Amino acid sequence: MARGNGSAAPELLAAVDLGSNSFHLIVARYTHGQLVVVDRLRESVRLGSGLDADGRLDREVAARAIACLERFGQRLREIRAGKVRVVGTNALRRAHRKQAFLEHARAALGTPIEIVSGIEEARLIYSGVAHSMPRGRGKRLVVDIGGGSTELIIGEQLNPLKLESLELGCVSLSEQYFKGGRISLKRFARARIDAQRELAPIESAYRNLGWVQAVGSSGSVKSVGDAIRELDPTASYITPEGLEAVIERLLQADHHREIKLESLSDDRRPVFAGGLAILAEIFEVLGLEQMHIAEGAMRDGLLYDLVGRLTHEDARERTVRAMQARFHVDLAQAERVERTAMQWLGEVTPAWSLDGVLAEQALSWAARLHEIGLDVAHARHHQHGAYLLEHADMPGFAREDQRLLSRLVGNHRRKLVVEGLDRLLPPWDRQAIYLIVLLRLAVLLHRGRGLAPLPEIRLHPKDLKTLEIRFPVRWLRQHPLTVADLSQEIDWLESIGFQLRVYSSRGLPAV
Repeated sequence: MARGNGSAAPELLAAVDLGSNSFHLIVARYTHGQLVVVDRLRESVRLGSGLDADGRLDREVAARAIACLERFGQRLREIRAGKVRVVGTNALRRAHRKQAFLEHARAALGTPIEIVSGIEEARLIYSGVAHSMPRGRGKRLVVDIGGGSTELIIGEQLNPLKLESLELGCVSLSEQYFKGGRISLKRFARARIDAQRELAPIESAYRNLGWVQAVGSSGSVKSVGDAIRELDPTASYITPEGLEAVIERLLQADHHREIKLESLSDDRRPVFAGGLAILAEIFEVLGLEQMHIAEGAMRDGLLYDLVGRLTHEDARERTVRAMQARFHVDLAQAERVERTAMQWLGEVTPAWSLDGVLAEQALSWAARLHEIGLDVAHARHHQHGAYLLEHADMPGFAREDQRLLSRLVGNHRRKLVVEGLDRLLPPWDRQAIYLIVLLRLAVLLHRGRGLAPLPEIRLHPKDLKTLEIRFPVRWLRQHPLTVADLSQEIDWLESIGFQLRVYSSRGLPAV
């Protein structure tokens, strides 16, 4: 991946936030270390409302979402590949059997979709807010009430210190307690109790860490702020008194269409009561006295994260280094395996079409992290490592990227488990096996953890299911354990229909 200083970053960048309530597109120009927004698009899609109890996506809602993405896709055609990030949040996290939808969405946008965890969503939100506000001293509480989840983050300057993502959103709460748009005091009280129940487990930890400023971002918080200013033009931020005034105005209506707030847009009305209930309980549970409203949000955080990936501040690289330290990885061994695997990647790429940026990154990260499971137990450490990579909070990583890493590390030794590879997103549902083969061979040849470099070893893919590997004759004779390991490896790969052929440099079969 090309890297450089800030001045070498691309001119136009774009981020797409596929939220549970709205889809957002932001386009910015990056010059002299600054992001300048040149275009914003927003459409209310309510993807979260299209999910049934089993996580299946309603066809009509899916069609509405794809139509929106086709319009976004037209705007994105001007921007070069690799300079766009598209992220799905709570609704797509909860959706089942979403492969077909993701494929249609990718075709509409011209770029793949990353589905991020709630914690990663919180990190991106904090980044967007922190970059949009003055660098004040002291800790800051950031609150973002989305359609399907609510994120609460405490951070200092640009660094998040504590992140939480709660299964509590304005769409989900409104559908549960204000179904059909009906509003009443009893319904609102029940919604607040539900919100309080979700917030209670984090109250103590957040109050103990503390903050000097509370900030809210995105649609629900901004709509409440607009309503407060409509009722009191002198108000400059959200307060408990302002919230009570808005709640009183809300409860004068029997239906969301009857809410007498001119600042409330038609697409925000159906989910306003749910968002208001959540915000009121956040104030109550955390004892807030005021909340400022930030311009930045998750899509802004995506842009800054993209700038980092294109320069020297990729959050994923920091995460990999942190996991190596946390799980006491043998860095010298990881570097040996990585160097060998990456060298071979260049040799097989043309035949196996592994020329994407993610192939290089995934193989490098997997090599550096393949032994993290040893910190749990030596027995089945490849399985422990796979579990950690799939389920850990890994800042900067999309869930699908974590799943790919998990499959690579989980198959770096012993019997291969191909079940689950077909559930990876294209092209990795078909090509992950090639990265696995490279990683396995690199680990196998560095089993002795010796300092002596490997001899010249050449890889020759004969077809999509056959790989020839050539060794110097004398070296193989001097390493009988490696010959035995290669013989076992031939059997393990053959069990999944992949042929490994081992030859000497003279062209004679060596195993």
